[in-house]
Amino acid sequence: MRTISRRWLLGGAAVAVSAAMVSTAPAAPALAAPDPGSGSAPPSATSAPLRLRLPAPTGPHPVAATELHLVDHGRPDPWVAAKPRELMVTVWYPARPAGGEPLAPYLPPLAAQRYGENLAGMLGIPAGQVDWAGITTHARAGAPARAKRGGFPVVVYSPGGERPRAEGTVLVEELASRGYVVVTVDHTYEAPVVEFPGGRVETQRLPDLEPADLMRAQIRTRIQDTRFVLDQLAVLAGGGNPDAGRRPLPRGLGAALDLSRAGMFGHSAGGFTTAEAMLADRRLDAGADLDGSMAYGRDDLGDVAERGLDRPFLLMGAGLVGSRPYTHLDAPDWRSFWVNSTGWKLDLYVPEGQHFTFTDRQVLLPQLDAAFPLPEGLVAGLIGTVDPGRIVTSQRAYLTAFFDQHLRQRPRALLDRPSPRHPDVTFVR
Repeated sequence: MRTISRRWLLGGAAVAVSAAMVSTAPAAPALAAPDPGSGSAPPSATSAPLRLRLPAPTGPHPVAATELHLVDHGRPDPWVAAKPRELMVTVWYPARPAGGEPLAPYLPPLAAQRYGENLAGMLGIPAGQVDWAGITTHARAGAPARAKRGGFPVVVYSPGGERPRAEGTVLVEELASRGYVVVTVDHTYEAPVVEFPGGRVETQRLPDLEPADLMRAQIRTRIQDTRFVLDQLAVLAGGGNPDAGRRPLPRGLGAALDLSRAGMFGHSAGGFTTAEAMLADRRLDAGADLDGSMAYGRDDLGDVAERGLDRPFLLMGAGLVGSRPYTHLDAPDWRSFWVNSTGWKLDLYVPEGQHFTFTDRQVLLPQLDAAFPLPEGLVAGLIGTVDPGRIVTSQRAYLTAFFDQHLRQRPRALLDRPSPRHPDVTFVR
């Protein structure tokens, strides 16, 4: 079960600390200089709280974002009785030139507060030393969408097991800046906390089941969530407003979606969700799994691992599980998926990375580590020793190239062979 525990929730006491920590953490010094007070010594009680920053996207388009509250009245919530299934999603999209809109926060205020309180207690960081609610994205909240004949390809993002949708922001903003509409999904009652309009907060309420049974129920629910989100995006693209409160939509948002070109990617359980959702729904044309198992247990493979896919798929793994790399040559679940898949496929491996290299933790944890005395070995155990700035650049490049080639039909030589510009990434043949 070592493979599954590492690729799902990690498990264990050290991970209990890290799991909360990475949800709202900081920005890597290799990507952006920390604010005053974020050096090697912790901020003092009289200094300003540590401000955490994300690296800016590098594409040609300004980015905007808006939240949608979606309610599936035809599906009872699987985790809470007598309630319809509710989701919060964020739509990230290419925007028109800046019009003075504020930057969207990394996390809503109440969610940020809960994360901060949790982290302060678990990591021994004094209260008030980190401005969790002050973390911002580079997306202008509610700005008008950029007009483009036919719209932009759409990509759905599913986060890791029991993690928030915010953890994919660094990759999501990059895709939006390069001409994609990206929709990030919180899986309610699985995620630690989801903030709804009006300040309502829903926390995790998973049942006490055997690990494999719980994983199976989570993946089943995530697939249904994904398909419902695609349904609601079709409403949006058709000129409707799927938001449960009918809150005003950004101008031009519906016309920006081209659902005839749709993809998906996710980290850990989100990568497993991506593959299984593609098996269940042919509206998804291409997908990527960032270090996610495709099994519920050692000898309990997911349907997609046993059946494979006939559409393009990207695998990206990092670090070791036991003494073996997580690649299709070594991991039984990925090997089965690889053998059974007839579509285009590529396996990329980051030897010096770790499981959370493919999340915002890769750029957030190093700044916390520079500012506070975190437990020895914690950061390396989560994100490895790979250079933070360089590997983020590589992830952005490969993920964009993958969707460019398979959603836009623009061949990318980067996907053909190793590149000296990305020395941390190995092609697994």
